Amino acid sequence: MKRRSFVQYAGLGTGALMMPSLLLGNNIPAEALLAPGMDVALKKKMADVALNTAKSLGATYADARIGRYLNQYVFTREDKVQNVVNTESFGIGIRVIANGTWGFASTNAVTEDGIKKATEQAVAIAKANSKIQKEPVVLAPVEAYGEVSWKTPIQKDFKEVPISDKVDLLLSANAAAIENGANFVNSALFMVNEQKYFASTDGSYIDQDVHRIWPTFTVTAIDRAAGKFRTRQAMSAPMGMGYEYMDGLESEKLVGPQGIKLYRNSYDIVEDATMAAKQAKEKLTAKSVEAGKYDLILEPNHLGLTIHESVGHPLELDRVLGYEANYAGTSFATLDKWESKNFKYGSDVVNIVADKTQVGSLGAVGYDDEGVKTKKWDLIRNGVLVNYEAIRDQVHVIGQNESHGCCYAQSWEDVQFQRMPNVSLEPGKEKYSLQDMIKDVEKGIYILGRGSYSIDQQRYNFQFGGTMFYEIKNGEVVGMLEDVAYQSNTQEFWNSCVKICDKDDYRLFGSFFDGKGQPSQVSAVSHGSSTARFNGINVINTGRTI
Repeated sequence: MKRRSFVQYAGLGTGALMMPSLLLGNNIPAEALLAPGMDVALKKKMADVALNTAKSLGATYADARIGRYLNQYVFTREDKVQNVVNTESFGIGIRVIANGTWGFASTNAVTEDGIKKATEQAVAIAKANSKIQKEPVVLAPVEAYGEVSWKTPIQKDFKEVPISDKVDLLLSANAAAIENGANFVNSALFMVNEQKYFASTDGSYIDQDVHRIWPTFTVTAIDRAAGKFRTRQAMSAPMGMGYEYMDGLESEKLVGPQGIKLYRNSYDIVEDATMAAKQAKEKLTAKSVEAGKYDLILEPNHLGLTIHESVGHPLELDRVLGYEANYAGTSFATLDKWESKNFKYGSDVVNIVADKTQVGSLGAVGYDDEGVKTKKWDLIRNGVLVNYEAIRDQVHVIGQNESHGCCYAQSWEDVQFQRMPNVSLEPGKEKYSLQDMIKDVEKGIYILGRGSYSIDQQRYNFQFGGTMFYEIKNGEVVGMLEDVAYQSNTQEFWNSCVKICDKDDYRLFGSFFDGKGQPSQVSAVSHGSSTARFNGINVINTGRTI
C-alpha cells in the first residue's frame, strides 16, 4: 500500500500556487534519492507487456507511462527547521482505446503479472464505457519516434546537494530578514525530479528526466502599537532548472525603482529576504491608495498570475467546450470568437504564445505525456485570438490534425489530460526599459509580486492584488502605496495594454501547483513577460471600511 506524506504548509502566501495537502509517495531517506531507477531496457520490456496485452484484448491504441517521482521539500521558520521531506513514487499507468472509448488503470506492481492485470482492467473499463459513449475517440496522428530521450539541462542536481547546505541557506535568509526588522519569517525549498518513460502502440519509446525547483518565503513585520501587520513574499519564481538557480548570479539581477532587486534565471534568497524585511516594515506606514483610474505598470512576477488566470485557463480547449465547467468554470473565449478570425482579445501590441520548449520554464519537456513532440504556437497574435491549447483527442474539434503537445499527468497513477502549457506575453520589439516606461506615466501605480485575486466562472471579470505597490506621479516613483487592487474584465484589460518593455526585462513567473480536473491533479507551468503598461484601469482601496 502506498503511504502518504503529510506536510503542513502555512503562512507562505501561495496565491495561485495550489499546495496540495497531501504529498503522494513513500517517505525515504535523502540518500535514497540518488539510487538508480529501473534500467531503460527493462522499462521498454515492461511497457511492451502492456502494449502487447492491450492489443491482444482488442484495443486499437495503447500507451504506458512508467514513472519514478522524487521530491524533496525543506521547511524552516526563523531559526528552526520545521520539516525535511523526501518522497518516492514508482509505478505504471496504462491507457487504452477499445471500442472507440478510453480506459485507464495503474499499478505500483511493475512486474509482468502486475502490468497484465492493470492492462486487462484498462481494456475492461474502456469496453464498459463504450456502451454509453456517444462518439468514438478521434486521435490526431503522431510521429513514431522510436527510442529517444530528453533531459532538463541542469548544472546542479538538487539530489547531490547536501541537505545541510539547503538548510543553512534558508536559515541564512531567515536570519537576514530578522536582522532587518522582520518579526516572523517562513521559508521553503521545493525540489522535484520526474523520471518518466512513455511507450505507445504508435511506435515511440521516450525516456525523460525532468527537474524543477522553487525557493520561497514570507516575511512578516508587526506594528504592535497600531495592531497591524504586513507581509512580503519572495520575488523568486518556480523554475525548470537545477540547484544552480540558487547561485544568485549578479548577471541575472535587474534593478528597479527604489533600488528593488529583480531576478531572472538565478536567485539570491538572502538578498531578497533582506529587502523583504525592510519593505514589509515600510508597508506598515505606507499611504493608502485613493480609488480611481490609474495607468498600471505590472512587472512579470505579478503579471504572470494575471496571464495564468485570464489567458492560460480560458484558452484551454476542454474548458471552452464545457468539460471543466464543474471545476472553476468554462470560458468566455468560445469557438465562435475564434472562428470569426477577428476577435480582439487584446490590443495590437499583445502577442501571447504557448511554448512547451522554453528553457528554464516549468513546462519544458521534450515530449508530452502522450508522446507528442513539444512545440511553440500562437494563442493571440496582434491582439487577435488565433488558437487554443489542445491535445490529440481534441484538435479535430477545431479542424486541426496535430496535437499541441500539452498533455500531462501529475503521476503514473493518474490519467493524462489537457493541461496548460507555458503561456507567455512576448516582449516589445523596440528598445524600451522600465525606467522609460515610468517616465511616460503621469498618474500610475507600479505593482510587483502576487497577491489575492478572484475571477468569475467564465474567466472574464476579475480582481487582482499584489505584493508591493508604488505610486507614480509625473514620470517619477514618489512612494509606496498600500490597499491596492485592480478590477477589469479580460478583454478590456488586454485591450488597454499600450506598451511592453523589451527582451532585456523578460523573466518568468510560474505555478508549481496549478490545479485542474476531477479528481484534481496539479501541474507546473511558467508564464514569461516583460514589464507591461495598462492604461486607465480601475483601482479600488481594499482597506477601506464602511
